[in-house]
Amino acid sequence: MNVLLILAVSAAVFYLGYRFYGRYIERIFDVDGSHTMPSVEMKDDVDYVPARKFVLFGHHFASIAGGGPILGPTFALIFGYLPVWLWIVLGTIFIGAVHDFTALLASVREKGRSMAEIAEKTLGRTGFMLFIGFTIIMLLMVASVFLTATAKALSSRYPLEYFGVASSMIRTVRETVVVDGAATVVTKAVIGGIASTSVIIITCCAPLLGYLLYRRNINTALASAIAVAVCVVSVVVGFYNPISIDPFAWQIILSVYTIFAAGVPVWLILQPRDFTNSFMLYFGIIVMMAGIVAVGLRGAVVVAPAVNIAEANTMREVGAVFPILFITVACGAISGFHALVAGGTSSKQLSKEKPDARYIGYGGMVLEGMLALGVLITVGYGLGFGEFVRIVHPEIAANSNPILAFALSLGGLLNDAFGIPRIFGAVFGILMVEGFVVTTLDTAVRLNRYLFEELWTVLFRSVPRILKTYIFNSTLCVALMFVMAYFNAFGSLWKLFGSANQLLAALTLITVSMWLLKRGKRYLFVFVPGILMFVTSISALIYLLITSYIPQRSITLTAGDIMLMLLSAGVVYLVVKFMRENRKAVS
Repeated sequence: MNVLLILAVSAAVFYLGYRFYGRYIERIFDVDGSHTMPSVEMKDDVDYVPARKFVLFGHHFASIAGGGPILGPTFALIFGYLPVWLWIVLGTIFIGAVHDFTALLASVREKGRSMAEIAEKTLGRTGFMLFIGFTIIMLLMVASVFLTATAKALSSRYPLEYFGVASSMIRTVRETVVVDGAATVVTKAVIGGIASTSVIIITCCAPLLGYLLYRRNINTALASAIAVAVCVVSVVVGFYNPISIDPFAWQIILSVYTIFAAGVPVWLILQPRDFTNSFMLYFGIIVMMAGIVAVGLRGAVVVAPAVNIAEANTMREVGAVFPILFITVACGAISGFHALVAGGTSSKQLSKEKPDARYIGYGGMVLEGMLALGVLITVGYGLGFGEFVRIVHPEIAANSNPILAFALSLGGLLNDAFGIPRIFGAVFGILMVEGFVVTTLDTAVRLNRYLFEELWTVLFRSVPRILKTYIFNSTLCVALMFVMAYFNAFGSLWKLFGSANQLLAALTLITVSMWLLKRGKRYLFVFVPGILMFVTSISALIYLLITSYIPQRSITLTAGDIMLMLLSAGVVYLVVKFMRENRKAVS
């Protein structure tokens, strides 16, 4: 199928969803601009900070997007582009965007409270504990997945011969590889090293930009110009001084960094870095979409098979299309992690409910759906399917590198579209992803720190002083993250993350629907998607436990799987009990 036709049809459907379904949700929540925002009412300049719409959108989108809408569709392409395409479009409009928007609105109406606290008000103390349990496990999976992905991508190398350029254009290394049983020396381009330098420079400049934005109150246009300049300088410096570090060393460096970054005010590093990175991602999306349009006008078609389910089912590391597809493409269609961002940071920074809430909540998810779709087309067109399978689904699961596959695909697309050398497109592909993978890592640890702090108040009448410190809770989060990342292959972690993520999304949708039910408002538009995601996620957990985790004797993954199913049983009990107690409202 022509790549432009796929893009055009999807964009039209996304627009209709944002305009009409988004407004329908606004009416149910009585969004009329009259409500005082928590960021104004409870302003503390640490967590509650009124933010400008464009700045907050950059932070929100960078946090929810991360590497998810790139990694998920890239992994899932093995099933063929058609089923992935349908899930991205329909899932985004009717499930994912509904999830994000309603979670944001419910949190705003509850003075910026987290979804766990809203679950407590709706389903009781047990509901709060279940939500905390789900969220801690899911965030642990998120952090582990993105720690592994970041370390692998930042150290990515690929044969220089593939790019067809001289070694003078980029730093190279010589490696000995085994091909058909014979040792061969191959010259490889250090494409991940440029992104490494860029990430470090952008992170170091974030406090200065945060100071200028929130202490000197510079206008958004000037802040944007500074952010773009930082992006450009970081890339130029990266080309001349790429940093090449071993993946394990990167894991240690990132782990130590996140311990401290998770405790500083959001305006100091997290928000200004997201704002800076957002321009890299916005530009990347524009260039990628322009490339798709350019090749589409010339009649280009997706080279990956439309349906490849039968072949995928024969691959041990892939699994059955149902339920694996629907937990593999999480962030590109629906993601429970988004509710943590909406209720954890964005609801505390929203300065106006109308029109900002729909723009950020529903619109942010629609843009993420477009990103996921663009990635699906790019990988399906820009990289040969055989090469895709070799990089993303290799025989040795630990060698999987989906970020590299996307980067190479973008290089192929931009080369065909505009004649840009593949090496530049590939480098930009990694740059486009890396800042946001690190951002997701930061956000996950910060949110998990909040949850541990909430958990201690439940478990202890008088919380020990050390458990109140951010350094202890951040270190605990990072230690658990590191252990999971070190002992498990990326593909295995991604599936458990996807299952936990979609379960959390289901729990969020069910919690919001009960919140609406309690107030006598329509709730089925949230409740039905919640039940669908709940059934899908439980099916995935059972499938993975039987086919993968127990046969592989993976203690950590088996334990995580079983814990999630036990927590799910508790949710079912509480929801049934709540609906029985509110029969009049239900009827």
